[in-house]
Amino acid sequence: MSTATTASVPSAAGRPRAARHRPYEDVQALLTGTLFIALGITMYGNTHLLTGGTAGLAFLLHYATGWNFSVLIFLVNLPFYGLAWWRMGKVFAVKTVLAVSLMALLVQWLPQWVVFQTLNPVFATVAGGLLIGAGMLMLFRHRASLGGINVLVLYLQERFGWRAGKVQMGFDCLIVLGAFSVVDWWHVALSVLGAVVMNMTLAVNHRPGRYMAM
Repeated sequence: MSTATTASVPSAAGRPRAARHRPYEDVQALLTGTLFIALGITMYGNTHLLTGGTAGLAFLLHYATGWNFSVLIFLVNLPFYGLAWWRMGKVFAVKTVLAVSLMALLVQWLPQWVVFQTLNPVFATVAGGLLIGAGMLMLFRHRASLGGINVLVLYLQERFGWRAGKVQMGFDCLIVLGAFSVVDWWHVALSVLGAVVMNMTLAVNHRPGRYMAM
C-alpha cells in the first residue's frame, strides 16, 4: 500500500488523524484481497479441506450436495448484507457485496486458469490459510469483508473492542468441527489448522488503532 494510506495526518488538536483511502486504493484492495482469498479457497477445494465463516458453510453444503460453491457462497451471505448495511453503513455493505461477488466469480474461474498437478494437503492448509487471512486483512483495512460472520466480528471489534481474529477463530473452529459429517478426521484436523493459521494472521495484524487509514 502506498505511504499516503498508512501515514497519519496531524489533526487540528495535534493528534494523529486517520488518512482516507483513495477510490483507486479501495479498488486495488478489493481486487487483490479477493484474488488471494479465491486462490486459498481453490487450494482448499482441491484438497477437500474446509475453512471457517460463510465460506465454510458453503463448503459443507458443497461437499454434502455437490451444488456449485460459488452460487452457495453468494446465497449463504444474503441474510448478512442487511446486517452490514444496518450496523456498519452503506459504504461497507456495498463493498462487501462487491467483494463476495468478485470472490465467487474468481473461485469459479480460477480452475480454468490454474491447475495443480501436485498439491500437498499440509502445504495447502498452511499456504491457503495465509492467503485467505492476508486477503481478509486487505478487505478489513479498506472497510469491506466477505459478509456473514466477518460482518459480525468486525461489528463486535468496533463496538466492544474484541479482537476480530480471536472472535473469528472461535466461530470458525465450531464450523469446521461440523465437517465431521462430510469429511474424514484427517481433513477436519487440517481444516482446523488452516482456520488457526488464517485467524492468527488476522489476530496479529488487525488490531484496533494500529492501522490508521480508513
